Amino acid sequence: MTDETTTMPSVDVPKDNGAIVHILQNGYVREDDAGQHVGSTISMIIDGPAITVVDPGMVASREDLLAAVRGHGIDPSEVTDVVFSHHHPDHTINAALFPSARIHDHWAIYEGDVWHDRPADGYSISPSVLLIATPGHSAEDISTVAATAAGVVVFTHAWWSAEGPAVDPFAPEQAVLEASRMRIAVIADQIVPGHGAPFVPGPP
Repeated sequence: MTDETTTMPSVDVPKDNGAIVHILQNGYVREDDAGQHVGSTISMIIDGPAITVVDPGMVASREDLLAAVRGHGIDPSEVTDVVFSHHHPDHTINAALFPSARIHDHWAIYEGDVWHDRPADGYSISPSVLLIATPGHSAEDISTVAATAAGVVVFTHAWWSAEGPAVDPFAPEQAVLEASRMRIAVIADQIVPGHGAPFVPGPP
């Protein structure tokens, strides 16, 4: 008989918890006299030999981004994987800065000239890092789940930032986005949003 007080492990959480997380750029959306400035939150996850960069999108300076990678003792050529949370250019445009990396999106892995079809949902990049399908901001959104010694970190565009917007102006269906937010909230100790600093989620 199963003890009803026992919490079963979530299939959305990696089995290992050896990931180390670094935020390379806190994303933003702001306007000034020059126009609208958009930067994606860009992160790096180190899990043994696997080095994953999430959403290498728009930046004010590519050199600053590369310096941030090197500041953690990693050469950009050593990055093994790049994840696109979705296909908007502000989250993808600088992927080529990591020339050795295979690239992951919602339905495939791209390596050199090889296109390998696979659904992202449940795909493990490394023992402490996996992908889950979280449609909402776009129909193809995915989130990256990293299990660290301090807890589970989810990199996602289900939220732009901790401050909102609560209703995503780009979401095809807000109800689908809310379901994805719930899926994330039940596992995340920390959320890294698409255009803001990491935050701790409230109760799901």
